[in-house]
Amino acid sequence: MLNWTNPATAALNQFRSAPLVHFSVLALSSIFFLVDPFAAIPSFIAITESADPARRKRMARKASITCFIVLTSFALAGQLIFRMFGITLPAFEIAGGLILLLIGLDMLEAKRSPTQEAHGDTEEGAAKEDAGIVPLGIPMLAGPGAISSVMVLVGPVPSLWHWQMGAILGSILVTCLVSYWVLAGAGRVRKVLGETGIRILVRIMGLLLVALAMQFFVNGLTDLGVIARQ
Repeated sequence: MLNWTNPATAALNQFRSAPLVHFSVLALSSIFFLVDPFAAIPSFIAITESADPARRKRMARKASITCFIVLTSFALAGQLIFRMFGITLPAFEIAGGLILLLIGLDMLEAKRSPTQEAHGDTEEGAAKEDAGIVPLGIPMLAGPGAISSVMVLVGPVPSLWHWQMGAILGSILVTCLVSYWVLAGAGRVRKVLGETGIRILVRIMGLLLVALAMQFFVNGLTDLGVIARQ
């Protein structure tokens, strides 16, 4: 019996198996799910309730730029931080996996994790003249979970000039651009998706994030030799 494979399907499978594609998808999904601009929409609208559209866009732009600067800084300095504090990659993978797991479990309940948005952040931000940097940029977008994810991704990268670093920085840039688009049009996005749609989207992201957290955890145990490498 002949085993015939569609050439288009074979080409697509080969494309998906490329290390660059795999790593880029991993980097983009982990960073985007943790920044999660959709979940920040209610807080952003509450903080900018009294602001005019132009000021809302300025705050959204400042929050996205802040997120980009913070995550990029940790990406570039990640390996230096590992060496400075004597932290091994497996230890950080396990710790990062636990943080991601806690955030993902909160997202499954369609709520923001305390690491992303502490109690009172929205009220404090609403009282500020400009809340673009704090609390919108950090910790609502660039929170501990996103920072941990970036550092876990950077850990095994051979050098700053390696293609994996380019994929990580590109993922951060794409995430921040989408975050600006989502927050700048928060009102329209909320009308299109509705509260129910946003909650469903957050839950889906939470489910994927839990799976990603477990993968980080398993990778850490594998690197330590606790789990046999397949």
